[in-house]
Amino acid sequence: MGRGFSGYQKRHGFSRGPMSHGSKNHRQPGSTGAGTTPGRIYPGKRMAGRYGGKNITTKGLLVVKVDDEKNLIVVKGSVPGKPGSLLNIKPNNKVGNNGGNK
Repeated sequence: MGRGFSGYQKRHGFSRGPMSHGSKNHRQPGSTGAGTTPGRIYPGKRMAGRYGGKNITTKGLLVVKVDDEKNLIVVKGSVPGKPGSLLNIKPNNKVGNNGGNK
C-alpha cells in the first residue's frame, strides 16, 4: 500500500527526539552522518522518501487447485498485498520443469 512521501519515523520506525527542555528536534532525523572527512552521505542511508507502492515478487508458491466455475485459484503460501488486491501469477521457469524448453 503506497503512503506517498513519508518521514523517516513512519518509513523506518525510528524513535522521536526529546519533547522537553527546549528541544526543537521532535520529528527531525538529527545528525545524518560524519563531518568533513567523507564529505557526503553514504548510499542506503535511511531517510525520508517515497514509502510503499512497490511491486513484490514471491517465489516458490504452489498452485493447489483451479476452479473454473467459481473463477478461483487456490495458492499455498503467503501472497503479497492486502486482501482484494490483484495478483499476477507467472509459471516457474526452472530447467526440468515440464513447461520449459528442452
